[in-house]
Amino acid sequence: MKLSELFDEQLIVLNLPSLSKKECLGYLADYLVQAGLVSDKEAYVAKLEAREEQSTTGVGDQIAIPHAQDMSIQRAAIVMGRSTKGIEWQSFDGQPAQLIFMIAAPAEGGQHLEALANLSKVLLKPEAKKALLKAENGVDVLNIIREFEEDDKSEETTVQAVTPSVSAEKKPIYLLAVTACPTGIAHTFMAEEKLKQAAQKAGYQIKVETNGQSGIGNRLTREDIEKAHAIIVAADKQVEMARFDGKPLIMTKVADGINKADELIERAATGQPAIYHAKLDQVLDQDKNEEASLGRQFYKHLMNGISHMLPFVVAGGILIALSFFWGIKSFDPADKSYSPLAQSIFTMGKLSFTMMLPILAGYIGHSLADRPGLVIGLMGGIFANPSVIADFGGGVGIFKGSVPSGFLGALVAGFLAGGIVYVLKKAFAWLPKSLEGLKPIFIYPVLGVLIMGSLMLFVINGPMGAVMNGLTQGISSIPSEWTFVLGFVVAAMMSIDMGGPINKAAYVSGTALVTAANGAGSNVMAAVMVGGMVPPLAIALSATLKKNLWPQEQRNSALVNYVMGAAFITEGAIPFAASNPLKVIPPLAFGSGVAGALSMVFGCVSLVPHGGIFAVAAKGVTNPLMFVLAWLIGGLMGAGLLILTMRHKD
Repeated sequence: MKLSELFDEQLIVLNLPSLSKKECLGYLADYLVQAGLVSDKEAYVAKLEAREEQSTTGVGDQIAIPHAQDMSIQRAAIVMGRSTKGIEWQSFDGQPAQLIFMIAAPAEGGQHLEALANLSKVLLKPEAKKALLKAENGVDVLNIIREFEEDDKSEETTVQAVTPSVSAEKKPIYLLAVTACPTGIAHTFMAEEKLKQAAQKAGYQIKVETNGQSGIGNRLTREDIEKAHAIIVAADKQVEMARFDGKPLIMTKVADGINKADELIERAATGQPAIYHAKLDQVLDQDKNEEASLGRQFYKHLMNGISHMLPFVVAGGILIALSFFWGIKSFDPADKSYSPLAQSIFTMGKLSFTMMLPILAGYIGHSLADRPGLVIGLMGGIFANPSVIADFGGGVGIFKGSVPSGFLGALVAGFLAGGIVYVLKKAFAWLPKSLEGLKPIFIYPVLGVLIMGSLMLFVINGPMGAVMNGLTQGISSIPSEWTFVLGFVVAAMMSIDMGGPINKAAYVSGTALVTAANGAGSNVMAAVMVGGMVPPLAIALSATLKKNLWPQEQRNSALVNYVMGAAFITEGAIPFAASNPLKVIPPLAFGSGVAGALSMVFGCVSLVPHGGIFAVAAKGVTNPLMFVLAWLIGGLMGAGLLILTMRHKD
């Protein structure tokens, strides 16, 4: 598919009015809706805003490329907007955006992804940008895109040195780079093109691997890596790192690949980058501005495990809750409410729950030590899993009497997997290169699982199991008159950074307790969930009760927060909190805390870790009416405080 096929004359706006970034996203989205390409504008715009929260799509040089995928998008398309004055986009270079190319991509991917990648390459050509700024109509724009778009069939990916005087004076230098961003639609390829341009200007050869939405493009080979002078990894998501063991390497964010390409190329070529060792996947760049703290590294690896784990938890919890439609014990053949269908659904949910701990530990291990860490961590999660030990090994051999360690044990197992791989790599570093292939498929998995199993059964499970049991029993033993304090704290934490570390700490604690043996501690999960449901509701209520409280461009999205709050999507409140955090976050946190405290006082218990009102409807929350009442009270209190704090504008 050609890049020009994604443009349409009706989707080119050359006279954008003066707008904010948020207004611009909604304004351009209307064109896609009118063209019949997007059926759910709110969902699409929410995805665009979420992408902006990750990092700005203002790529510099007065260009912005907002982009998102959504199920409501019929086919891939690009709507272009041009602003004479420019729109503040928090771009990498601080310049306002004059050329905005907003990408709408179907959720399933497709042939259009390669064409979208070429958009970045076209826009980085100065003559293309100059022509687009002068275009008089949509036809001119389409002709410019056709003129400058790259041939999709081109396989030339290595930029040769083009300055004879430079290449003659310097020893030939061959550089490699890897680019990756969370979405993999725009920034990945912008960084690729910028690095290639910088290398060409400096007279170096370079090959760039892209980790985009359609997969890995221009993959680096073993031969490439062996002859490379140095490697640049400009990535905001996990990429395969073990292959770079022993090579000089700079690791940085994808934004630097775009706006610091010249500097990165020169440092890689002449700056003697640090040697990368394939142990814990850590940031090796010596620049203090790019150096990750130990806590940040821990958080990154932990979130890799949690993000992969949550779909299993949600699927398991909702399926188990659905089985309760026939009765709370309808899965039990001995109960009078027994239903074979309920038993089947319950079993599916329980199996999904069973996968939670192995997936958590496995993907923490994968983040730390790539693929060798996955199998070792996954098995560590199985050894920590109460149901697996009980069902398959509870009374056999060394498993007899083993104490399962649950969530905390799996957490330890994930990080332990990274350490085990590191030790094994050191221990077998003496093997000749001819036997290198034995390590990942034989030595690491066999010895790694053996070591992991031994450590979990004899060292980790006992102490971690005791801590986990103590935690659940401690929560269960809190006097009823004090549980409201716990509920207030964990619920308020959900509203402080809405998706950040504090929010995740509260949510992970609730998830750990709701998935503990016998569901102990699930009253905490109920408080956590209702706390996360309050901020969007408070925003929506405040906009309803006080119509002029929020700017015009925020009012419609404020009302959408009714649905987001009901669905336990706390992130719906982020744009409002970001606009004035000191006035918005405290009221939201207090309202959430009150809802969490009331949930505890009312004795609400959540059997599932997600779903909001939908979990209530599926009988996943006990005492559902009081749970909803706690949510409404917290929302009203948060809205009232918002109206008070936002009365006086800054």
